[in-house]
Amino acid sequence: MLGGTFDPVHLGHLRSAVELREALALDRVHLIPAKAPPLRGEPRVAPEERLALLRLGIGDTPGLVADERELAREGPSFSADTLASLREELGPDGRLVMALGHDAFLRLAEWHQPQRLFALAHLVVVDRPDYEAPLPVALRELIAGRECEDAEELMARPAGGLLRVRLPSRMAISATELRRRLSTGRSVRYLLPEAVERHILAHGLYRQD
Repeated sequence: MLGGTFDPVHLGHLRSAVELREALALDRVHLIPAKAPPLRGEPRVAPEERLALLRLGIGDTPGLVADERELAREGPSFSADTLASLREELGPDGRLVMALGHDAFLRLAEWHQPQRLFALAHLVVVDRPDYEAPLPVALRELIAGRECEDAEELMARPAGGLLRVRLPSRMAISATELRRRLSTGRSVRYLLPEAVERHILAHGLYRQD
């Protein structure tokens, strides 16, 4: 599971998903747009539009799935509830992984039912080249005894571990900067999949009112 607002989906999101699948030998990666992220501001475009852009971005990429389950659920998009839904489908013995960026990881202790996340899945933290900060005390307590050395150790059980990974491409693309560029008509070429760029420009998404 790789969640986010995907506001809009960009090549950094998609390349990270491909490299996570390779690094952890995953059957598939579910990219799940959040309908109402509890710890972030309201996304710029409607959930259905972000899902459509995600599907365009994924195209026919093997192993990547645009998953709409959070859009169909009422209330805030709590990751624990999403993992519970995936766990129900996967069964008790399947390996389930939730990936998140280092910036989101730093706030993990503030999330809804953070201990429940580890009861349902492993957490994989993707290093960001532009983000270094010490871990808060509450976070250190939350992850104590959970860190694994490598993917093999992580996958030895269905859930409960934590692994930090550094992906080869480390594409530091900022969705905030993309929205700024789109709002003023500046180029976003080579930052978005071409199909996503075409759709955004054709429908005037993210332009200033």
